[in-house]
Amino acid sequence: MLTIGGLASCAGVTVRAVRHYHAKGLLPEPERDHSGYRRYDASAVVELIKIRTLAEAGVPLARVAELLRADEEEFAAAIADIDKRLRAEIRQRQRQRMQIARLASGDHMALPPEVVEYLDQLRTLGVDERIVQAERDGWIMLATHSPERVPEWMARKREQIADRRLIDFYRTLGHAMDQTADDTRLVELADKLAAYITQLADEQGEDYVDDTDIEPPLVKLMDTLAFDTLPPARRLIELMKKRGWTGWTKLQRVEPTPMPPD
Repeated sequence: MLTIGGLASCAGVTVRAVRHYHAKGLLPEPERDHSGYRRYDASAVVELIKIRTLAEAGVPLARVAELLRADEEEFAAAIADIDKRLRAEIRQRQRQRMQIARLASGDHMALPPEVVEYLDQLRTLGVDERIVQAERDGWIMLATHSPERVPEWMARKREQIADRRLIDFYRTLGHAMDQTADDTRLVELADKLAAYITQLADEQGEDYVDDTDIEPPLVKLMDTLAFDTLPPARRLIELMKKRGWTGWTKLQRVEPTPMPPD
């Protein structure tokens, strides 16, 4: 006959675990002997090993008692069901690990490889990191909203950044990031950018300038994100409106706002 400590040792568990299984009603408690100790026989060891094995396999304790009482057919069906649940949990954990890995890799989080490549190219071309980060956050929303259109948009972006004028616009905006809203470089940038967009629209059509076809609520959200991240962008759009264009995420031609005389 075994004490509770001997039982725990034989079954490879702790005394605390034995008492826990007693409390859960999984393992019957024997009567105390004349010395006041509980004594366990070999059948208790076998039963405790079964409980430990099921628990380590991931079977909830609430089902352990049911399985211990089940016949062979019921036991096999229950184990198959538990195995199915565990495999689903493993797949979920694998997806979570992939997401964590993407988080650890910076721009790769929630972004397709072609967008990551584009952002890296902006950095290589000398675009201010704050502008790159704003672009990244916008692309996260776009890629989530319309993943099937990312290749199409990326093809257009690659065309655009091949034009040195557009990169110069990015750089000018970057230089203005730490300046006041009345920085003269923003006025010069608005002039050049409006002329560039107008030329594209006249040559390629306005659909070429912007064909993102994004719902207005998302456009507003992305604009707000850009303006919060890049304060000069809001002022730039105000200046652009005076020159016949408005919008950050979605460019639109408008009637130019009359500019006050010098």
